[in-house]
Amino acid sequence: MIKKQNHIYIGLDIHKETHTAVISNCFDETLGSITIENKVCSYIRLVNKVKKLQGDLTPIFGLEDVHSHGRDLAIYLQGKGYIVKEVNSALSHMKRMSYPTTKKSDDWDAKCVASVLITNVDELPEANPQDYFWTIKMIVNRRSSLIKTSKTLLNQLHGQLTYSYPSYKKFFCDISGKTALAFFERYPSPSYLEGVEEEELAAFLREESHNSCSTNKAKLIIDFIDEDGKVEKEYEKERDFVIQSLIREIRFNNEEKIKVEEQMKNMLKELDCKLETIPGVDTITAASLIAIIGDVHRFENVNRLAKFAGLAPVNFSSAGKGKDRKSKQGNRDLYSTLYFLAVQQIQVSKKGLPRNPTFLAYYERKVSEGKTKVQALLCVMRRLSNIIYGMMKNNTEYKMPLIEESNK
Repeated sequence: MIKKQNHIYIGLDIHKETHTAVISNCFDETLGSITIENKVCSYIRLVNKVKKLQGDLTPIFGLEDVHSHGRDLAIYLQGKGYIVKEVNSALSHMKRMSYPTTKKSDDWDAKCVASVLITNVDELPEANPQDYFWTIKMIVNRRSSLIKTSKTLLNQLHGQLTYSYPSYKKFFCDISGKTALAFFERYPSPSYLEGVEEEELAAFLREESHNSCSTNKAKLIIDFIDEDGKVEKEYEKERDFVIQSLIREIRFNNEEKIKVEEQMKNMLKELDCKLETIPGVDTITAASLIAIIGDVHRFENVNRLAKFAGLAPVNFSSAGKGKDRKSKQGNRDLYSTLYFLAVQQIQVSKKGLPRNPTFLAYYERKVSEGKTKVQALLCVMRRLSNIIYGMMKNNTEYKMPLIEESNK
C-alpha cells in the first residue's frame, strides 16, 4: 500500500511530437506544469522540473500510452529509477467527464491523468513497454496497410480496364492473378494485340501460367476483343502507361506482403506460441491475436481477458431487480477476430464434414438448450477466448477434444 502523502504525482498527456505534464500533490492541487518535446534530450527538462517541486517526496509518473508515443519516455523514467504507472485512457476520460463543466486541453487532460493516478495509484499496473508486442503490432499494421493499398490499386485497375477491354471480366475474372497481371502489363490495350496470332498469345499465357492456360484461352481473349470492337481514342499511350504503372505497384505490394508475412512467422517462432494449431488459425490470425492481446500475463485470469474482448456480460440492476446483458464494451478488434474465428469453427463443408466437430456439437447443444444462434455463437467465442488464454499462457498446442467429453 502506497502512502499517498509521501509522493507527488505527475500526469502526462502523451502526443506524437510533444508531451504535457501536470504535477500535483496528494490533495490533487496543481504544483506546476510543463510541455516537452518527445525526444530524450527534452526528458531531462521534465525530470529537473519535478526535482525542483518534489522536496522530500517521491515522484510517481502516470502515462496513458506506454506502448507507442510514450514508450521512450516510460523506458527513460524507469531507467532513472522512477515509479511509472500505466493509466487506462477510459479512466482519465471518465474523470474528465465527471466535472460539471467539460474542458479539453493538453493541460487539463494531463491534470485528469494525475487525478486518476492519485485516486487509483495502488490498482494501476506498472508500465511495461515490451518491445516484442510493440513490434509485432507494427508488423500486423504494416500488412493491413498493404492489403488496403492493394484493394485500392485493384479498384483503380478495374476502372482503367473498363475503357480498354469492356469484356475483360469474361476472360480474366480475377485480375489480381499472376497471369492476368502479366497479360495486361504486356497488352494494356487491344492495339498491342494487332498482328499477334493465337499461338503466339497462347505461348505467352502458357509461360506465365505454368501451362495452366491453353490455346483456347488465347482464342477466347481474341474473340471477345473482336466482338467488343475498337474505337480510336486520343492519349491511349498515356492511359496504357497508367495501367502498367498500377500493375507494377500491385506486384510490389504483393512482394512486400510476402516479406511481411515471413517476418510474422519468424516473430511467432521467437515467442513459441502455438495458436496456429487451432483449426482455422493461420499465421496472420495468430499474429493479429498476439498483437491485440499483448502479454497475456497482464490478465489475471480468463475472465479478465473475456472482459477485455467484450464477451463477459454486464449486470444492469436497481433495487435488487435486473439481469445480465450483452456487453458492448471491450476491444472491438479482438471481438471481431474471435467472431470470425468462431464462425469458422462451426462451419460445415459441402461434403458435410465439420471443421471442428467439438465446437459444432457445443454450438448445436447451446441452440437446443434454448439459446438463439447469436447467443450460441457468443458461447463459442467465450470458449475460444478461454482456450487462447490457456495456450498463450502455457505455450501449449491445441488438442481436439472428443465430442463425448464435450457433451458431459
